[in-house]
Amino acid sequence: MPTRVDHEERRKQIAEALLRIADDQGLQSASMRAVAAEAGVSLRLVQYYFTTKEELLLDALARLGTQLQSRMNTRIEAAGSPLTSRGVVTALLSSILPTDPESRRITRSYAAYYALLLGDPELMKKHATAQPDLLEDFLAERIRTAQEAGEIDSGKDPGMAAAGLLAMVNGLGQSVLGGQRTGDSALSILVHHLDELFQVP
Repeated sequence: MPTRVDHEERRKQIAEALLRIADDQGLQSASMRAVAAEAGVSLRLVQYYFTTKEELLLDALARLGTQLQSRMNTRIEAAGSPLTSRGVVTALLSSILPTDPESRRITRSYAAYYALLLGDPELMKKHATAQPDLLEDFLAERIRTAQEAGEIDSGKDPGMAAAGLLAMVNGLGQSVLGGQRTGDSALSILVHHLDELFQVP
């Protein structure tokens, strides 16, 4: 009998090969042929599942987003009960910081995508901000909820606070990858700023 092919598993195998290249070498090295070699399949098979490189890049980016979301969910579940706005914000932002092998891989892969998008304005326009915008909006809503509960000064702008926190965490992540500081020291800086935010005069 012919062997049944799990098409989703094949797509995942190929997309994860691209993410490994992104992590190790950057996406400039991720030709369709290089992805095929990394996945251990033929170039024709890669082209069967992904007719263009952009399609493959976007599929792998979506899977990377799912991996980060899973990490966030795990951190939120571990934040305790009852779950506070401070607990959610801390869990989300700390999950982004590259403090362990998994988060370092995710951060490096996102950095590879960002570097690629900087050189491709059309791709940047179509796909660069969707996930960051959703996360920023979610954080702003949690900050607004904390204000309503009297946990944050009502005079603060939730959108500005959320944008500032995300920019800080992204910058801290790059400083960890660049060797300027450790993951623990980056986490300490995050906690310091959250202490200042969740402080009512």
